[in-house]
Amino acid sequence: MNPALAWGLVIGMALSNIVIRLVPIAALSRLELPHVVHRWLSYVPVTVMSAIVATQLLKPGGAWMLRPDNPYLLASVPTAVVFHFTRSFLGATAAGVVSFLALRFLLG
Repeated sequence: MNPALAWGLVIGMALSNIVIRLVPIAALSRLELPHVVHRWLSYVPVTVMSAIVATQLLKPGGAWMLRPDNPYLLASVPTAVVFHFTRSFLGATAAGVVSFLALRFLLG
């Protein structure tokens, strides 16, 4: 592929992505949205993150892993417990990494 064409495609996709995201934000920023809409929109990030995390816990590598020896799923328990009590993302991340590595070692 011609390098100029490749760069043109990359720049075109970047610009179209920016326009698609910027236009609704710019339009909605000038409007006073009802409280119900604000409340509804506040759930979007949590929902998206939950979908991403659930997929990685239950289907790591693209294959379903619904077994009791799933280290991804098992490591999520101490991660959630640490976050619940400390409200620390760093602490929860460290607990998740350590528990995942320990489970991988123990479960083979």
